[in-house]
Amino acid sequence: MNLLSDTSIENNYENEGRLTLFVEVILPLAISKNYTYRIPYELNIEVKVGKRVVVQFGKNKVYTALIYKIGTRAPELYEAKYILSILDNEPITTENQLHSWEWMASYYMCSIGEIMNAALPSALKLASETRITLNREAEFDKSLLTDKEFLVVDALDIKAELTLNDIIKLLGQKTVMPIIKSLSEKRIIMVIEELQQGYKPRIESFVSLNPTYFDQDRLRDLFQVLERAPKQVDLLMTYLRLSKLKKEVSKKGLLEESASSPAVFNALVEKEIFSLEKKEVSRFKTDEIEIIRNFELSAAQQDALETIQAGFTENRPVLLQGVTSSGKTQLYIRLIEACIQQGKQSLYLLPEIALTAQMIERLKAYFGDKIGIYHSKFNDNERAEVWKKVLKGEYRIVLGARSSIFLPFTDLGLIIVDEEHENSYKQYDPAPRYNARDIALYLSKLHTASIVLGSATPSLESYFNVKSGRYRLASLQERYGGVKLPEIVITDLAQERKQRSMKSHFSGMLFRAMEQALERKEQIILFQNRRGYAPMLVCSTCAYTPKCVQCDISLTYHKHDHKLHCHYCGYKQTIFHLCPACGGTQIEQKGFGTEKIEDELAILLPNARITRMDLDTTRTKFGYQQIINDFEDRKIDILVGTQMVTKGLDFENVSLIGILNADAMLNFPDFRAFERSFQLMTQVSGRAGRRSDRGKVIIQTYQPQHKIIDWVKHNDIQSLYKSELAERSSFHYPPYFRLIQLDIKHKEIEKLNAAADMLGRELKQQLGNRVLGPEFPLVNRIRNLYIKTLLIKIEKENISLSRVKQVISESIAHFYRESEYKTTIIKIDVDPY
Repeated sequence: MNLLSDTSIENNYENEGRLTLFVEVILPLAISKNYTYRIPYELNIEVKVGKRVVVQFGKNKVYTALIYKIGTRAPELYEAKYILSILDNEPITTENQLHSWEWMASYYMCSIGEIMNAALPSALKLASETRITLNREAEFDKSLLTDKEFLVVDALDIKAELTLNDIIKLLGQKTVMPIIKSLSEKRIIMVIEELQQGYKPRIESFVSLNPTYFDQDRLRDLFQVLERAPKQVDLLMTYLRLSKLKKEVSKKGLLEESASSPAVFNALVEKEIFSLEKKEVSRFKTDEIEIIRNFELSAAQQDALETIQAGFTENRPVLLQGVTSSGKTQLYIRLIEACIQQGKQSLYLLPEIALTAQMIERLKAYFGDKIGIYHSKFNDNERAEVWKKVLKGEYRIVLGARSSIFLPFTDLGLIIVDEEHENSYKQYDPAPRYNARDIALYLSKLHTASIVLGSATPSLESYFNVKSGRYRLASLQERYGGVKLPEIVITDLAQERKQRSMKSHFSGMLFRAMEQALERKEQIILFQNRRGYAPMLVCSTCAYTPKCVQCDISLTYHKHDHKLHCHYCGYKQTIFHLCPACGGTQIEQKGFGTEKIEDELAILLPNARITRMDLDTTRTKFGYQQIINDFEDRKIDILVGTQMVTKGLDFENVSLIGILNADAMLNFPDFRAFERSFQLMTQVSGRAGRRSDRGKVIIQTYQPQHKIIDWVKHNDIQSLYKSELAERSSFHYPPYFRLIQLDIKHKEIEKLNAAADMLGRELKQQLGNRVLGPEFPLVNRIRNLYIKTLLIKIEKENISLSRVKQVISESIAHFYRESEYKTTIIKIDVDPY
């Protein structure tokens, strides 16, 4: 589409001298192209790129779309529909945002609509909801209806309208459209598309005193008039007290503080003593915070800061490699402070929501309450409010998880990617399957912003970029305040079991260390990277193991609800006491998760206060924060957790760390297993002894001589890099090669095999031995879909990444032209690690 220009305006007037505008819009859908709509003449003046419009797509559906381009040329292949309305007074996205969406769609091989869908908070995406009502004027014979049609009609006799979800639940099946279509064609029902309500600002009523009573004499007279209404006097006195403490007094706050009834309040309004004004307010609580700005940087920190600033001057990304507790956060604060002084915005990325809880308090203590927080635990309206405040520049600092990279920054000057090695920055499903660290690097170029990547255990890719000169390296190799790194001790589980010194899943060494730490009133963190109670139940008679009915995976026992859970699709099954296969009664629990560790500790250490931190205990909005606050306040003695406890948390009273099962990480079949094992063990070890006394870490393993265990013990990250880079080069893995993974899915395994073989042949014809597979992955069926994968390894010479992507796109397009493959699903994952 041609962009609007002066020339095109002159040549495109209609017969009345009026200009007809067309807009290319982005729909929040996984469709391969954008569509063009026509603008009603009276709305021409309101049209701007980045505004939301309501459009009809298909026969019935209504969506919020985003204006992407404006032009005067009508589409040639179809007649453009009119937009239904324009939703915004001003654009809700920036030009740089749209550029970044274009880049992401190209790089990650998805549609720009999928980017839009991921980027915009749900409250800014209006979509129509299908509602079904009974046509009361229709005459029909119920006996001629099918059983399922009868159920729908019967339900509509009782309830005035049903949604599609209501009918899905009623019939117990997902495919209900044929039934609805049949009833609609018989004119028995009516199908209505209703636009859902979007973002709602929070409105509160604020109280003001009639200016007449600003005069002290008149106020004294007022109290005399109200002598016989003591409740009204009390309410007025409370208002006067609150108004001295706060700029504004809300009606809600006044009633709560005074314990008065609305009737008393209304009486003062009727007497024109109080007046009310409705105002839009923030959903985020603002507290009075004592600002602390008196910390001094150590000599090592000052050197690192100067190196970072030199890297910024060279317009290079900076990798800050600092051992755990070396004071990286203090450097980030100095960098943010300098950015704010330049009048620019800062983005501080963290890999986990758990980390934001602690970091919020640290940043607020320095910068006050003008920090925007953005992550998935916020509700739709809260996320929309942060979006709008970032766009208006009201938030100069944004702290958030990976989705923060989508926010509409208008003047971004600094990006900090903390714990840059974390795979939590990678989005796996749904598309776009992006890595927030890599998007942050792109945004830094787009905004000409400075960027620093921080970690105690940088990723191999970032280290490689330092070696190749792309990044500048700044180092902090000592802990802040001269605190020593923890002592790391390895315990051989084979020897412990041989000597019968194990207490359940705890070695004698670890258990004694826990008892001693508790006697000293110190805190303990135990790391087990598996949630649930037991990963597997097995019948000792016939070896039967319960599996998910929808996935090729064993069910995990969770004691809290006495059910077996699938961690892939969410399926649950009631626990059994008799084997379903042979009727045997000897059902054994194999393995252990965080829930079992918590349970066993309660028996072995009955006086200890124990809490678990994993996905199951942090599902609520403030679940993370409550656990972290309780641990900081020393209301918890032992914290048992998955990798959530490894990620940058700072607790001054933790003296002991226990890594319960190092072997599960080391033996995981993945090319990054050794790198990630080193990172996880080093990171969790860094939680110990962060203030004065040296901490202790005990690693339990059956492989005490393993090279990774030895490198963790001696904090030898250089040996890890040297070994892993040599292997990656030999076996064609990143950072020397790029990877693209294709997951081919189908509900029928025979059709999957045929489809995967066909696509594999097509790709190999053009890309040769760069294409590996198709092969079944470790878990080869999820949600009733069988899976095969193709892995494409792309060297950095001889062929461009864009050429490979073009071959993949063309091969998939050719693949889908074959009718027998229409129902096959193909998922593309660029950089799938």
